[in-house]
Amino acid sequence: MRRRLLLGLVLLLIVAVGAVGVWRLTRRAVTQELVRPQEEQVDLTAVVTQVRELSRLETASMRVVHVSTITQSYKLLPNQVAGDQLTFLAAGDVIAGIDLAAIRQEDVWRDPDGTVVLRLPPAQILVSRLDNRESRVLTRTTGMLRRADVNLESRARQGAEQGIRREAVQKGILRMAANNAETKLAQFVRTLGAEKVRFVSPAPAPGATL
Repeated sequence: MRRRLLLGLVLLLIVAVGAVGVWRLTRRAVTQELVRPQEEQVDLTAVVTQVRELSRLETASMRVVHVSTITQSYKLLPNQVAGDQLTFLAAGDVIAGIDLAAIRQEDVWRDPDGTVVLRLPPAQILVSRLDNRESRVLTRTTGMLRRADVNLESRARQGAEQGIRREAVQKGILRMAANNAETKLAQFVRTLGAEKVRFVSPAPAPGATL
């Protein structure tokens, strides 16, 4: 009985000594982790290179319907006699985004607190295309004393593509593209090692209206 009791006391002492040792090691590790400086290294050259490799980043698309009228007329003759008028319904898609190949080394820097700052190029229309299945002539009126211009519809289509681009810009596709680009690029730059990312407004394009 005494031998069992003595053996129990020895085991209890071993466990206590082990627990104290583990506690001291844990406290030392935690203390060292708290006082040890944390270093973060982000290669800005690598950030610029990898961001530029994304090339043209499409970040917003918009379905646009636009109606326009193209008219041929003569000053000395009324349209009922010599005019040619066509009203065209254009439906198409407009895609906007950022040309990341335009980013330069000076467009990326770090703030004193470690934040990686990027200056992105302005958002722009990258693609616009008419949907031929949904685009069509609504009305066509030709004067009594002339033939219809066979190229009028082609010119109407060309003007319609410009029209859907303007319509998309008026509806805010460029602002949407810029906001989406910042969200996607912030996620991407964080994968390169940056904890905080900030964007600044791009410089106005030459001839831009402020």
